[in-house]
Amino acid sequence: MRPLLVIFISLAAVAAAQTPAPRPAVVLANDKLELTIALRGGAMNRLVLKGDPEQLSPFGDPAVMGRTLGHFVCVDGFGDPSPEERAAGLPGHGEAQRQNWEIVSQGKQGAVNTVKFLVNLPIVQENFTRQLRMVDGEQVVYIDSELESLLGFDRPINWGEHATIAAPFLEPEKLAVDLSGTRSKTRDHATVPQKVPYLLASFQDFTWPMAPTMAGGTRDIRTAPAEHNAIDHVTTLLDPGRRLAFATALNTTRNYLLGYVFRTAEYPWLQDWQSYTTGPRLNRGLEFATQPFDVPRHDVIETNRMFDAPVYRWLPAKSKIGSRILMFWTRVPEGMTHIDDVRLEGGDLVIEDRAAGKRVALAASLGMLD
Repeated sequence: MRPLLVIFISLAAVAAAQTPAPRPAVVLANDKLELTIALRGGAMNRLVLKGDPEQLSPFGDPAVMGRTLGHFVCVDGFGDPSPEERAAGLPGHGEAQRQNWEIVSQGKQGAVNTVKFLVNLPIVQENFTRQLRMVDGEQVVYIDSELESLLGFDRPINWGEHATIAAPFLEPEKLAVDLSGTRSKTRDHATVPQKVPYLLASFQDFTWPMAPTMAGGTRDIRTAPAEHNAIDHVTTLLDPGRRLAFATALNTTRNYLLGYVFRTAEYPWLQDWQSYTTGPRLNRGLEFATQPFDVPRHDVIETNRMFDAPVYRWLPAKSKIGSRILMFWTRVPEGMTHIDDVRLEGGDLVIEDRAAGKRVALAASLGMLD
């Protein structure tokens, strides 16, 4: 029996070596939600409902995906660096998602659970602060962020919130994305050479959600196609007539809904990255940002404007700019298939599917503070 035991031990050692070690993280929770935040890079990579037997997270299951991208921040920079920036050590998607985040404070005051982080961005000479809060009894995460310049001159900055939904929450033909958008454009294929084919046409204007395809027709991109092996990227200008924008992802079979509400002036663009490669590893980025596509900052600044809307934010000398995001995760009534509107109303987030006559109100007592 001894040789057999050795084989079992060896196989167990190999399996352990192949399993990624858990990364240091902190958990923010109340009586409704539990959110896990990685200390390296600050990614929100697991969000579950308390007491949910499925323990389903919109950011995916590592057992299925091998890893989860979660929701991470791209600042200062959203896309590839230039050759000179890369030589200077600047990574793609900015420094914040590669740095170790320091916990400044953590605790509970009254009904409010809080964790606050600080990360220094030495190459771009900025500090980034992020505070996350949950209120007991609510299914909303309040995300407040500040970007501080340590330099004595004004400059344009690139800031994206890279929220990545994944399988098993993301299911072909069952996961529907909705947003408060107006004009849209597909990405220029020349900017992203790839081995996986494109489904959508290159650099074409359209009205969400009917996007032009390579075959010459159109496709409703709210959902992932049943037959899929493609990667596409589109951008949508969020309705400038709305003070608050929204983006949602609804699993119409499982009846789970992830959503975001934020100020349109802070994030005018919603980038929709659709990574529908063969197998279970489906990813979709709901990337609300200061810019329409994740490209080098030279390209962003030279674009200047798209659809007569800004494509970057200004960070004044020795000053701070900020943002507030409301992220919610909930179950919705059976038969809810389309999100027409999400708005703040009398201390609640009101979510509507008008055609189905469905309405959900989630307590959001902290609102947008303005």
